[in-house]
Amino acid sequence: MVDHKGRFVFPFQAMPIASDVTLGARVTIHHPQLVNLYGCAIGDDTRIGSFVEIQKRATIGARCKISSHTFVCEGVTIEDEVFIGHGVMFINDRYPRATAGGQPQSESDWAVVPTLVKRGASVGSGVVVLCGLTIGEGAMIGAGAVVTHDVPDHALVHGVPARLVDSRRASPEPR
Repeated sequence: MVDHKGRFVFPFQAMPIASDVTLGARVTIHHPQLVNLYGCAIGDDTRIGSFVEIQKRATIGARCKISSHTFVCEGVTIEDEVFIGHGVMFINDRYPRATAGGQPQSESDWAVVPTLVKRGASVGSGVVVLCGLTIGEGAMIGAGAVVTHDVPDHALVHGVPARLVDSRRASPEPR
């Protein structure tokens, strides 16, 4: 598209925050025109960055931080005080397919596999979390990890696939 001065411009259409989203008190969405939220619930005092998608039947707890470019799919539950870094990707289907019996798949052709991120966990930037897992309370996932198994409470994991590096009895105090 070209404007009245002959400059090329992109027609901009904001992504939605659907009317079926439940937002807690004091939720901060830094650029509401640059997120895609629908059918989800967001807890009090949570902050959401740009280019985040949170799908239906996903739940984000209170006092969380969801950094930019993150995808939280249906079936993911994130408890209170969880940090999610930039570009984190959650997955909810173990065996994804485009078709079933030669026809495009519909919701009835597969089942959502839930994932739980417990209170106070920290998921580093670029992490991929496979479905059906639990990330334990206070656990820390190093940047770029691929989480393929449950992570114990207060564990530190990193790598591809993510492996246990350290196990702590309690989360460290913030610096």
